[in-house]
Amino acid sequence: MKRLFWIVLTVVLTALIYACSSVALTGRRQVLLYSNSDIMALSEESYKEFAQTAKASTNTVMTQKVRVICSKLLNAMNNYFITNELDNPMQGLNWRIDLVQSEEINAFCLPSGNIVVYEGIANFVDNDDQLAAVVGHEIAHAIANHSNERMSRATLTENLHNTIMAAAQASGKVTDSQLAVFNTALGLGGQYGVILPFSRKQELEADHIGLIMMAMAGYNVEEAPKLWVKMSQNGQEVPEFMSTHPSDVNRIKNLEKYMEEAKAYAAK
Repeated sequence: MKRLFWIVLTVVLTALIYACSSVALTGRRQVLLYSNSDIMALSEESYKEFAQTAKASTNTVMTQKVRVICSKLLNAMNNYFITNELDNPMQGLNWRIDLVQSEEINAFCLPSGNIVVYEGIANFVDNDDQLAAVVGHEIAHAIANHSNERMSRATLTENLHNTIMAAAQASGKVTDSQLAVFNTALGLGGQYGVILPFSRKQELEADHIGLIMMAMAGYNVEEAPKLWVKMSQNGQEVPEFMSTHPSDVNRIKNLEKYMEEAKAYAAK
């Protein structure tokens, strides 16, 4: 089992040493195993697939409002990186802003920069500030390389699992029943102990970065937690430990935690 331990340790350390990066604005360390070109290619394919069935909104007033809000957020963040001479994670992204016909309360931003807002969420929010909170959160996912990170974590978990299984079988010291139990345990650990909690961390980080982006663009950050109060009244939640998203209560607490920090960016 000592040999197994060193094999596992080698796999983990190799990934951490050669693929470490840090998230803009928060400084959190992350593992990115995929190249930007890989992520961009996958993102473009996803957008093409989505565009085949999505219908562009015919509401020109709402479309213009969404594009103005998105542009203000993007320009504010981009100017911040340039003015402070920081590495700019927005470079190379092909920003595109779409409002689509759907009553679904949703929005997303692909890693390539394709921002999609549904009419449902645009009608659901109370004001432009709340819509900026939604869009800022989605843009933050792209800026923070969260898609790359999620894929990398999943790949690392799968490779680690395969390495452990191969080493255990090769040693001949583990019974089939023990392997079955171990395999099941690792599967659950990977899902509920690694993948899902990590996704919640990303969601909270996107709220954090989005709040800063709102302040930079001149929007009222106090409206962000109000939006999630309204969201919490809109439907039932999945238990947080089984969800990729944090509970509405924790999300609101997280936004309030970073409120003063975000406001400080408004003056920068």
